[in-house]
Amino acid sequence: MMLIQQFPDISLDDTLFVFALEAEAGSVFAEVNTVFTGIGKVNAAIALTKAIARRRPKLIVNLGSAGSLRHGKGEVVCCTRFVQRDMDVTPLGFARYQTPLADIPLVLEQGAVIPGLPVETCGSGDSFEINHGDAPYDVVDMEAYVFALIAREEGIPFVCLKYISDDAGSDAAQDWAVQVHLAAKAFERVLFTAVD
Repeated sequence: MMLIQQFPDISLDDTLFVFALEAEAGSVFAEVNTVFTGIGKVNAAIALTKAIARRRPKLIVNLGSAGSLRHGKGEVVCCTRFVQRDMDVTPLGFARYQTPLADIPLVLEQGAVIPGLPVETCGSGDSFEINHGDAPYDVVDMEAYVFALIAREEGIPFVCLKYISDDAGSDAAQDWAVQVHLAAKAFERVLFTAVD
């Protein structure tokens, strides 16, 4: 039997593992509750909302690939802060990344810390980021912000781990294609422990 080390009181049957793509899960997660949302914030919102309605999980664990200038390829980081990096309504007087007329902080804080992992801020957006410079996030992906926001709205504990597949630079697309298939084994090492 396998249990998530940080949540020993929540069974795997009550845990929903959320990935954008099947390639990020490999065969490691074949025997647990998974949902594959597809790429981007809209697909992520639709798929996770439907999965929650069907299963009512007690824990949501988002696992996926991401880019980072700060962390090396193959590293796993824990994200507990989220920015919607493509939200820009500055011409109307709102701060960059702020969702207008919504009760959502600029930086959404949501999720449990996994001891031993770097804790970072993830910038999610509907573009493959290759140049984020001085942005208020250290990791980039295309879905995590939505997962964190839905978990907050539904009152469900949340964990977000990202496998760094690329440096979010000019070679990111080629690096991602090679690295994404290694993510599942890295997640397995971090999350699971054998239990008698």
